[in-house]
Parts: sequence; C-alpha cells; structure tokens
Amino acid sequence: MATSRRAWVVWGVGLVAYIVAVLHRTSFGVSGLDASARFGISASVLASFVVLQLLVYAGLQVPVGVLLDQIGPRRLLIIGAAIMAAGQVVLAAAGSVPVAMGGRVLVGAGDAMTFVSVLRLVAAWFPSGRVPVMTQLTGLIGQLGQVLSAVPFVAVLHQFGWPVAYTSAASMSVLVVVLAVAAIRDAPDVRAVPIRTGVWGGAGRDLVTAWKHPGTRLGLWSHYSTGFAGIVFAMMWGFPFIVAGQGRSQALAGTLLTLMVLAGGVAGPVLGVLVTRHPLRRSWLVLGVVVANAAAWTLVIVWPGQAPIWTLVLLVLSLSLSGPGSMVAFDFARTFNPPNRLGTATGIVNVGGFTAALITILGVGIVLDIRTGGASTYELDDFRIALCVHYLIWVSGLVGILRARRLVRRRMAEHGVVVPPIREVIERRRRHRRSQT
Repeated sequence: MATSRRAWVVWGVGLVAYIVAVLHRTSFGVSGLDASARFGISASVLASFVVLQLLVYAGLQVPVGVLLDQIGPRRLLIIGAAIMAAGQVVLAAAGSVPVAMGGRVLVGAGDAMTFVSVLRLVAAWFPSGRVPVMTQLTGLIGQLGQVLSAVPFVAVLHQFGWPVAYTSAASMSVLVVVLAVAAIRDAPDVRAVPIRTGVWGGAGRDLVTAWKHPGTRLGLWSHYSTGFAGIVFAMMWGFPFIVAGQGRSQALAGTLLTLMVLAGGVAGPVLGVLVTRHPLRRSWLVLGVVVANAAAWTLVIVWPGQAPIWTLVLLVLSLSLSGPGSMVAFDFARTFNPPNRLGTATGIVNVGGFTAALITILGVGIVLDIRTGGASTYELDDFRIALCVHYLIWVSGLVGILRARRLVRRRMAEHGVVVPPIREVIERRRRHRRSQT
C-alpha cells in the first residue's frame, strides 16, 4: 500500500517534535560541569537533576499512555511541547537549585508526552509492514537532538551564557507547537479524534489487561535492558567521564556523542528490517545489544590507565545500538496488543529504559560522592568503580527478558505458533542450501 504525501508531512512534524524533545532531555547532561559551577553542587546533587527529570518521565508513561488513548496524539504532542518550553524558560532564569529542579520536572513531563504520541502517529499513518522501520527511523533521527545539545547548544552556552542557551532551546518548542497545530492530524480520516469521556474505568481495565500479557512485559524488560546505557551516557555521565575521567577535551566528547548518534542512524534501519523479516527472533536482537553494551563498557573500565581513542570509539559505537535495541521493545507492544490499548501498552514499555537509567545515573552519582567525599573533581578510578552500577541493571534485565520470553512462547504455542530452536533453524537452512546445489 502506498504511503501518502500527507503521511510524510505528519511524520516529519512529529519527528521535529521528537528531535526538540531529545534536545531538551540531553541539554542538562552536556552542561553538567557548568551546572556544578553555577549552582555549587556535588555529583549526587547534579545527578539528582537528571534523575528527577527521568523519574517524572518514567512515572508519567503509564498515565500518558492512557491519556493518549483518550485524547489522541495531536493534542498530547502540543501540550508536551508547551510544557517543555516552559520548563526550559524556568531553568534559564533559575538562580537556585529548587527552581532549576522545577524546570527539569516540567521538561520531564513534556518529554513524557512526545515520543509515545509520535509512535501513535506512525501506527496510524503507515502500513503495518513499514511500522518497525519507521519506528526505528523515528527513534534514531530523533537523536539528532542529542547532536544539537552536544554541539550548537554547548557553543551558545559557552559563548553567550546559561540564560541565553536555555531560552534559545525553549524557543524550539514554541516552533513545534506552531507546526503541530498547522500540520498534524491524528489519522488520515480525521484531524483530531474526539475526546473520549467517561471511559476511565475502561482505561483501568486496559492497563491491567496490557500488563498481564507477557508480550507487554517482554517489551518492558527489553526496553529496560537495552535503552538505559545510551541514556546514561548521553544525558549525564558520558561527557564528564570522557572529560574528567579520561582527560580528553570537550571537543572530543562532543564528537564522540555525535558519532554515537550517526552510528545509531545506520544501525537502526538495519535492526528495523531484521525485526520485519524475523519477528520470531526479536528477543535475540535485544540480547545481542545487551551483550555488546556490556562488553564495550567492560573493555573501557578494565583498561589500565587512560583508554586509547579506539576503545572510546568502540564504546560509543556499541552504545549507538542502545536506542535501536530499545525500539524493538515497542514492536512487542504493537504486535501483542490491539489498537485500542496500544498507547497504554507503549507507556508501560517506555517505563523500562528510563527507570533503569535513573537508577543508574543516581547510583553512579552516589558512588562518585562516596569516593570523592562530595568533591566535584573525579579521577579515573572513581569512574571505574561507579560505572559498575550498569552491571546490576543488565543482570536483572536479562532475568526479566528470559522469563517473559518463556511465557510469551508458551502463550504463542497455545495459539498454534511454535518458535523452533535456533539450532534447528540453522540446520534446516543448511540442508536447504545443500539441496539447492
């Protein structure tokens, strides 16, 4: 089925909204050292800014998912952009920690409404066979917001100062509001779906039903295990680790963050195609991303002394798989839930990676404070120990994935769909190739 020009316009505006949301989400991480100096705060307090933002984001995912099913993506996207603009304005003017934290709360709340809304637009405007690839493209092109925060935002911050940088970021969301009002429609046959009223009891039942399905929980644990490592690196500890821990320049740190985004742009469509062609092997892709992330971090952590550039490049290339891997989780939500509760299921899944990220960000900050006595100067050995918090998340996530996958396959077998062992598939293909020669 052909995709209309209008679908591409709607997706394009939604994509711009998500790019701007990622810019807001990651802007505090790249200005972490400036924030420490501006507010005179320690590592754990600095981390608590991002943790609070992620806590709001993760905590709102389920109610936002339910709300998405009630009022539609267009309205939710506009509301989210307006809230993020307000949050960045508050942060621009903040002269104290409580006010600045209030700004990040608003950013987290608006951010929580954006990605799930864009995913709903993708599902409404594109044929189902294209949705996995379009989801990957949305998640990965959206990471250009990370580039905008690492390069032009940092340049404005250092050239013109804190208030100008954050006010400029806020203006981007104002533009999103204008574009969304003018161009986005909820579905091809309607500009905005009617607001559903008096159905919150049904929404509660949808929430329970979505959670009970092991496919939704498989998506949750997949997002939990794959998404957090990239978020932690991009939003909080990647920039300080490269600059303060590895003794590299801020320019190199920005370049590595940019490389991470560009590499993800290559990996994402590949994973999207693999998900489309091999839907019964999606969990193997998730497990592969987890192993790649853990292996790369292990190499950098155990390397004696300052890690060479090639290991840092390998690290960011590995972490570039984090976002694409987490997008696979949303495909679990889409295929195991009907359209009327897709927003709810997507919200449940999206809790995973951000919950894991906030635990890791806060955990790393606490360990750094214990190691340094609350000082804002960190040594490489401090980071080596603190970054081991990652392994707690990977282990717990793998347990959750394997358990949920077993339950999913059991339910699929009850409906006549049996997932053959991977060795059997390989052997069958080998026999087929032999028969063709």
